[in-house]
Amino acid sequence: MSSQQGHFKILSDNRQARYNYELFERFEAGLALTGTEVKSARTGRIQLQDSFAEIAGGEAWLCNAHFSPYTHGNRYNHEAMRKRKLLLHRREIDKLWAKTRDRGLTLVPTKIYLKEGLVKCEIALARGKKMHDKRETIKKREQEAQARAAVQRKRD
Repeated sequence: MSSQQGHFKILSDNRQARYNYELFERFEAGLALTGTEVKSARTGRIQLQDSFAEIAGGEAWLCNAHFSPYTHGNRYNHEAMRKRKLLLHRREIDKLWAKTRDRGLTLVPTKIYLKEGLVKCEIALARGKKMHDKRETIKKREQEAQARAAVQRKRD
């Protein structure tokens, strides 16, 4: 789960988002976290499945993301499923709010990672896929795998 990519350390990746949604524009947002949430995140104990982002009251929020309680935390340990504030510029929030209201798009967190010691969240504007779109994606993936296998066989 934790892999090193350049100067990023991916803490959690929402692979289901790429399958269930057609992803368009991506944004990097900071997360307002408590101390035990950061410690829990650094150990990779984050679940993004079924999570989403929303714009409410002029602020961006990460909802339904599960940050497991820190094992060495005390009685002030954090709540696992609380709403967490996403730190974005005002113009980005306004842009996201307009696109989610006008075009019927949704905001989906795709990954949470460490960047220069800070916990960041990548969110994407997305539209839900229909079942036939999902089948098409699977079919395309299988065709690409077969093509790679054929090229590999020719090399040998």
